[in-house]
Amino acid sequence: MSTNINELIGKVITKIDVSSNKENIKFVCDDGSKYDMYHDQDCCESVYLEDVVGELDNLIDSPILKASEDSNSNEDPSDIPKRDYEPDSFTWTFYNIATIKGNVTLRWFGSSNGYYGESVELHKTKPNVQD
Repeated sequence: MSTNINELIGKVITKIDVSSNKENIKFVCDDGSKYDMYHDQDCCESVYLEDVVGELDNLIDSPILKASEDSNSNEDPSDIPKRDYEPDSFTWTFYNIATIKGNVTLRWFGSSNGYYGESVELHKTKPNVQD
């Protein structure tokens, strides 16, 4: 079951792992809680972490002060270069997370044929799940 990103407020992240295919981010917190950020992929869609604005290290070993989500459908941010193709449907999901060390924005891009969802979700995993 998905959870809201603001559940991270007050937590101290000790480890962040971004999968090699950039389709999953794992967060481990000092209280033993773990979170996975991803999209359940289906056919005819692609959702991945396009970019990280800021330094992920700014989120490590310091309490999360701010955590929010924004999204934008079928319109690119102004700093994105023009693509060689235009997907039928696409969604940008931005996760803005801040500590006293600095701000980080996780910019996810999802595209599909318009039939499938393109959103990213944060899931709290069971404490006994391995990293």
